[in-house]
Amino acid sequence: MADKPSVLFVCVHNAGRSQMAAGWLRHLAGDAVEVRSAGSAPAETVNPAAVEAMAEVGIDITDQRPKLLEYATAESSDVIVTMGCGDACPVFPGKRYEDWKLDDPAGQGVEAVRPIRDEIRSRVEALLRELSPAR
Repeated sequence: MADKPSVLFVCVHNAGRSQMAAGWLRHLAGDAVEVRSAGSAPAETVNPAAVEAMAEVGIDITDQRPKLLEYATAESSDVIVTMGCGDACPVFPGKRYEDWKLDDPAGQGVEAVRPIRDEIRSRVEALLRELSPAR
């Protein structure tokens, strides 16, 4: 693993869950972790309810755009966290994988997205503790 671990969050549309997870990790880890997100079938824009839910906790993801998952991006990531993309998510030998079972916020209002946002935060915090053990 390089000096700075890289974490890739992958969901189908890269519009909700993976964007919220990337937002949390950037917010909580600062420059200590390289944060990436992508989708197997990216949407046009980030889910507005996800943007609103994150804004409520002071995290701005309005500048993020859904990106197509590139082979090289996955290959060069240390940890790959998948969220409901099933067989569409690539598997690379020797990578650390986590599959987070989370409700899909697509088409949901902000009320439905808040608990998903909070669940993602606790998972990101746990992941961060594992990535940076007490020195």
